[in-house]
Amino acid sequence: MNQNDLTHEILDSAYKVHSALGPGLLESAYQTCLIHELNKKGLETIAEQPVPIVYDDIKLDCGYRLDILVENTVIIELKTVEAFTDVHTAQILTYLKFSIKHVGLLINFNVKSLKNGIRRFVL
Repeated sequence: MNQNDLTHEILDSAYKVHSALGPGLLESAYQTCLIHELNKKGLETIAEQPVPIVYDDIKLDCGYRLDILVENTVIIELKTVEAFTDVHTAQILTYLKFSIKHVGLLINFNVKSLKNGIRRFVL
């Protein structure tokens, strides 16, 4: 499956979860339900994938974790915030860089309409 088809399937699942649950829950609830939906579609998911930082040829395990990695290709960073900030953008871009992935989705479930809570990043 190419990256566009994969992100389409991820977003389809995210819309399904948001439609059923609405805004206002903890990030962990959306994470669990989204993983369930993605697994129902036969997609491989890894929750809380560690992301080491590499500095000057030193690999540092600083406790950073991807919320969800789908098919070892797309990073999903989940939020339940009032609005995205520059810090959220920096976070997903950093995760893409250090995990050597090219596509990331930043999804905020704390919105009335999920289309206003999605940002796609491509490196």
